[in-house]
Amino acid sequence: MSQLPTQGIEKIPDSTGYLVLTQDGAVISSGGDLENDEETANKISRLVHTATGIPVTTDRRDSFKRISIIWDDFMYVISVSSQKIFVAKRKYIPQDPVVT
Repeated sequence: MSQLPTQGIEKIPDSTGYLVLTQDGAVISSGGDLENDEETANKISRLVHTATGIPVTTDRRDSFKRISIIWDDFMYVISVSSQKIFVAKRKYIPQDPVVT
């Protein structure tokens, strides 16, 4: 039996769900809150394709390394590696700013 290519994303601390997508947005693997969530997969895939077209430095070959989308109590952390899109849905616990 072959193991699905999750690269350990299902073990991220405070994770409530995950998606692993192909470059074109097809779901390879999913779990937790994002189990079989095709709608979120499609939105994130479109977001990633838009973000890859926006240069982050003057060298147009560079693109983003990670995208975080933050709501009041959860966030999506999105990375692209090995021609796959990895998405972790995590609890978001804002920290108080440090006052000096």
